[in-house]
Amino acid sequence: MLPYRTRRARLIAQMHQHGGGVAVIPTAPEVMRNNDVEYPFRHDSYVHYLSGIAEPEALIVLVAGAQPRAILFCRDNDPEHAIWHGARRSPHEEGVHFGFDEAFPVAALDEHMPALLAGAPALFAALGRNAAFDERLHGWLRGVRKAGRSGVRAPARIDDVHMLLDEMRLFKDDGELAIMRRAAAVSAEAHLRAMRMARAGQAEYQVEAELLYEFHRQGAAAPAYPSIVAAGANACVLHHNPGRALLREGELLLIDAGCELDSYAADITRTFPVSGRFSPVQRRLYQIVLDAQLAAIDAVRPGAHVMAPHEAAVRILAQGMLDTGLLRAGQAGALDDVIDSGAWRQFFMCKTSHWLGMDVHDVGSYREPGSDAWRILHPGMTLTVEPGLYIRPAAGVPEQYWHIGIRIEDDVAVMPGGREVMSAGVPKEVDQLEALLR
Repeated sequence: MLPYRTRRARLIAQMHQHGGGVAVIPTAPEVMRNNDVEYPFRHDSYVHYLSGIAEPEALIVLVAGAQPRAILFCRDNDPEHAIWHGARRSPHEEGVHFGFDEAFPVAALDEHMPALLAGAPALFAALGRNAAFDERLHGWLRGVRKAGRSGVRAPARIDDVHMLLDEMRLFKDDGELAIMRRAAAVSAEAHLRAMRMARAGQAEYQVEAELLYEFHRQGAAAPAYPSIVAAGANACVLHHNPGRALLREGELLLIDAGCELDSYAADITRTFPVSGRFSPVQRRLYQIVLDAQLAAIDAVRPGAHVMAPHEAAVRILAQGMLDTGLLRAGQAGALDDVIDSGAWRQFFMCKTSHWLGMDVHDVGSYREPGSDAWRILHPGMTLTVEPGLYIRPAAGVPEQYWHIGIRIEDDVAVMPGGREVMSAGVPKEVDQLEALLR
């Protein structure tokens, strides 16, 4: 429980720097699927980051005052629940297990919260995520304010606790990086399985099944996000959901999939020919994307800004668009003109990177705190690198390129000496891919 204790202490220290107060951080609510069946529960990342708790109806209260405290509210013992779902620890046992100073049944929240908020300089919360909980929180505040005639003071302000936590979560410690490497390794094995099993005549959902099998076989709880398995023209839809479309000879298959392991996400994309060999046109476009991705990965290093990989990728992609005739020099001008005008966005309409961690699109500002400047990369930051080309039919676009979608994505950690590609277990060089597929 040491990393969780340390994180809670760090957050309390930051609250002290902002004048002290009380932080209230609830987990995600359970959501009904139909009748009396819930969707599979996925805990709130912030609660898990601070505690390791992955169960519903949990809430963390941190007190940054003269006597700092970490308090857990969770479900009590329930004999009826134990019959159907198994026994669970008492609040006291949960508190001891997860290293809290105090623990109470979640049913006692209304009894304890007004007293905890009374006299606090500030309330640290994340309003706007759960309307029902927001209303409950405002109810506690109203109760404290009503006691004002007795000399009780309500928090004078509400600060966003997620802003503090986002800065903490942006930097991964050694333990987090170890989990992310394992998540990437499991995801890589799933991609390799899908590549070996995929063949013409199969449906996209059948390829997805191979991914899910490998995730679960190696102990991953679930996909980190809905897997993308996109055959042929479907690869031009950036977030295509696997369906009944069939894999066909002569077409490409794009797979964007990663598992969630111990609450951390992987996010890998590979594109490969169903027949096992790229056509000359496919190979030319694929090499452009690969060169862009390798340049973008090389731009990931301490001291560079977070947009440096994107800028490196765009430069190569834009030149490739000119070289292949996707963009015409007479219309769009020279390379710098293509970049400055944004003409390249017709075929690459997104950014090259996003933060990666407990959430697949992880938290953390892309700007320096209190500045409009792009964020500087430091060791411990983790991000994806995923350039692509998505070519839809359009006037002036050579027909030989229509319906080709290519994306190559890896998970990269910023390290003191440069970077580490955590997802390197899946080949992406043309010759390597074709050898594997054969």
